[in-house]
Amino acid sequence: MQPTEFVIRKANPSDGPGILDCLRSAFEPFRDEYTAEAFEDTVLTPESLAQRFSAMQLYAAEAADGRIVGTVACSVSNAEEGHLRGMAVAPAWQGSGIAGALLAAAEAALAEQGCARVTLDTTQALSRAKRFYERNGYRFSGAVSDFFGMPLYEFFKYLT
Repeated sequence: MQPTEFVIRKANPSDGPGILDCLRSAFEPFRDEYTAEAFEDTVLTPESLAQRFSAMQLYAAEAADGRIVGTVACSVSNAEEGHLRGMAVAPAWQGSGIAGALLAAAEAALAEQGCARVTLDTTQALSRAKRFYERNGYRFSGAVSDFFGMPLYEFFKYLT
């Protein structure tokens, strides 16, 4: 039976170990499709997570037992655009609605800060994530950048 009880809330630095565990468990199945540097930048380290906390607003999905089972980060890029990064849901919780709830929380936070457009980047390996983003209104922008030796595809969505 799939777990279903969770709350979405702003994350704080004390959530760090749970966020790191969530990222690692969510991305571990894709490790072989990432360069070593890209994988480390995706699953983070305690140091890079601290940097993310200083530069972005993080959200956590917290299970009834207190475990962090999902996360996403967002930040304002410029006066009208925000960016999402580090969306992850623990494998046992995938398909439970957490990703949609995290996405809604991050989009709402960016809209409150005046963003009319949101971007995010994903890799070729994450085909399920790409389908999720497309179902939620995101479209491929055509921009492809280098992510530690692998292609990174930009998606966008207008909030207004």
